[in-house]
Amino acid sequence: MAEALVVCSNKSSATGITIMEMKTGEQILHIPTCASPPHGLCCLRNHFLFASQIHRHGSVGGGAIFMWHLNKPQPPLRSYPLEAIGPLSCTKDGVYLSGGALSGNAYIWEVSSGKLLKIWRAHHRSLTCMLFSDDGSLFISGSEDGMICVWSMISLLDVEVSDSSSASVLHFSLEHNTPITSLSTTSSVSSSSILVSSSNDGTCKVSDLVLGRIIRTVVYPQAITEVLLHPAGQILVCGSLDGRIFINKLDFEDQPVELQGHNGAVTALTFSQSGLVSASEDCTICIWDVTTWTITQKFNHQKGAVTNLAVILRSSLLPVANNNRKVSNPFRVSSSLDKYPQHDKFSKETITLIPSSSYCSLIESFQSTDSCQQILNLQSQKEWTPAAMQMKVETCIKSRIWALKMTKHVMEMNRHLQTRLLDLMQSRFLRCTETDESHTTKRRKKFFLKSSCKDSGSPLQDEHQ
Repeated sequence: MAEALVVCSNKSSATGITIMEMKTGEQILHIPTCASPPHGLCCLRNHFLFASQIHRHGSVGGGAIFMWHLNKPQPPLRSYPLEAIGPLSCTKDGVYLSGGALSGNAYIWEVSSGKLLKIWRAHHRSLTCMLFSDDGSLFISGSEDGMICVWSMISLLDVEVSDSSSASVLHFSLEHNTPITSLSTTSSVSSSSILVSSSNDGTCKVSDLVLGRIIRTVVYPQAITEVLLHPAGQILVCGSLDGRIFINKLDFEDQPVELQGHNGAVTALTFSQSGLVSASEDCTICIWDVTTWTITQKFNHQKGAVTNLAVILRSSLLPVANNNRKVSNPFRVSSSLDKYPQHDKFSKETITLIPSSSYCSLIESFQSTDSCQQILNLQSQKEWTPAAMQMKVETCIKSRIWALKMTKHVMEMNRHLQTRLLDLMQSRFLRCTETDESHTTKRRKKFFLKSSCKDSGSPLQDEHQ
């Protein structure tokens, strides 16, 4: 399917977002009033663009988050968080959106409702980059102080935790000496998840995402500004401050391939059907053939240095009315993102109640859980209200959803361990079998020798007699 490039700069809000043809570089669409910092642009499900905007110092609000529907040409929907947001990231299923603030705070919103589910102090310095794991069970953040933190989503969104401003980190790393510039992860390498981080100290560190153990440290002659793992998990791409790009195999047995196509720092990397796409501060975009590692296309972005890059399907830009077939997009996106956490709004907003006819079916389907047992107790004691009952039902549903996700993650880990254990048992069994066969063969040879001697010796004995 045909693809298109989404290019963004942070030069000025007048520069906006440019969407261009992948093959020719011609402009398809221009979205004005957008200037996003590095890692401040993300594409959700190929249908929506989210971009963070950091206003000048002294302006009211400090920043905003813009959202565009790619199928509907219209002004952006604007949300104004409590503070300026820099990097953005979203889960692959488009359920959650995260943002990192200059203060070190991290935010997580539910995209469909716009609810601010969590805000907590993730770092002591500004967040520079963040991302979710492929399955959405882990959240990774990097900051200016060189720290990388890995958080469990089921812990972050635990509805039973009363203090939403605190969170317990799964594990963290202080291996880098300078600000974190980029993060990339994949779960396609030998059924295990790995995390690659880069820094201005000129190193890339490959670590186990779940355990937090450093697997390898790769040192480069220049500061690394961007890293990217191939979706198949076999190639690591590193962009440097002087414009060079280094291609490494993850086994690191061969010397890295060095690509030269930019005169400024590499600011963005991504893969497409056409190959590797790179962008730079020198206002150029290069498309590389992943077999020969030569430039097949090179475009100039004359509106300024490129800070963000994304690849989308060309068909997602077609207006719904012009499509030959009916487009069905089941993903709902809220028109705005909440400014305050949900628990701060219970006393100020009216709660939409579930119709009374649906309470029975909900309670029957979740009757085995503790939360619903509490609902039934409240109902029997006549100390419940419809609002309280709905809150309990919602709590029960969310808890079950996250429990199922975590169960799936644990089952995958167990399946991997079982496979390794079976392989080990099979290898040991084969060794034991080979040993037994060798002993059996030796015994058979001795038996045949003895029997042959007896057979040959009996006639001799008869003749002697």
